Amino acid sequence: MSRRLSEAHAAVGRLGTSDAVGACARIAFLPGWVVVAAATAVFLFDVSVPLSYQLVPLAISVVLFGLPHGAVDHLAIPRSRAEPVTTRWLAIVGVLYLVVGGAYAVVWFLAPVAAVAFFILMTWAHWGQGDVYPFVAFGDAHPAGGATRVLMAVTRGALPMVVPFVAFPDQYELVVSTLVGLFDATAAGTVSAAFTPTTRLVVAAGLAGLIGATLAVGVRSAGRSGRRSWLVDAAETALLVAFFSTVPPVLAIGLYFCVWHSLRHIVRLLAVDPGAEAALDARRYGAALASFGRDAAPLTAASVLILVVWYVVVPGTAADPLSLVGAYLALIAVLTLPHVVVVGWMDREQGIWRSG
Repeated sequence: MSRRLSEAHAAVGRLGTSDAVGACARIAFLPGWVVVAAATAVFLFDVSVPLSYQLVPLAISVVLFGLPHGAVDHLAIPRSRAEPVTTRWLAIVGVLYLVVGGAYAVVWFLAPVAAVAFFILMTWAHWGQGDVYPFVAFGDAHPAGGATRVLMAVTRGALPMVVPFVAFPDQYELVVSTLVGLFDATAAGTVSAAFTPTTRLVVAAGLAGLIGATLAVGVRSAGRSGRRSWLVDAAETALLVAFFSTVPPVLAIGLYFCVWHSLRHIVRLLAVDPGAEAALDARRYGAALASFGRDAAPLTAASVLILVVWYVVVPGTAADPLSLVGAYLALIAVLTLPHVVVVGWMDREQGIWRSG
């Protein structure tokens, strides 16, 4: 139990009061639950939404939560280590983005099919990684050990990446072919080979087995002390399966990116932000998020400028909404790779994957 408490203390960073920790937990969980559940309920009635409107959450993510959630990476590691933010740290993160992100950008132009496949796998890993943190920081005794946490991450990351592949193959293929076609129009048609009924059946069976195994291992390792967290995990898993099975994938990914994944990472950043503790302690959620917004604003603005240049240099970008959002997703992919490295570094500093 003492090991578990020390892990949770490291994960919540500078927060020194139960009120501040509770405020972080509410921000991390409640908005995502409400939005995802509401969208699922609406689309259970077979609602039809034009594709141009489905793209709105992704467009909004440029300035709200989505793109900004990675714009504080230059502060994340030193704050996780309780160190001052120095020029050295800024240079380290800057070089990381330039080298790693730049190399991946080149891959998009040279081998777009491979770049898109890597984007899907990277997002699978990263979004799963992001769902483990709040349970370690704000839960009780689940997930209890390193292996259980890895299994949970694999399953959670699979839900947004795999469930739409099974439930909405035509729309999934449209997005993938659009991404590939932006860089190589002749290669766009090659992706259809992955969307056969047999492939989808095998993938669906594999995902069902993965979910079952993860929940079974989790409930066994959680014991009585971690039963509440395991129930939350199981409920979230069921909710996300329903969400990605009923809500069209473009809209579902946009909503999930903003109010689920990005918001949970923002909470992680608030937990190590010395300027946010007083606001969180007083349950002034707007002030705490405003603190994050001020930190994220400079590099969010820089990213928007990069996005404008990216639209110009990507060869297949056109004026239609799907093409524009596709180019944005490709840039997000380029920025995500160094961001994953930063988050992995935070994981190491906070002992997220340690057995406990």
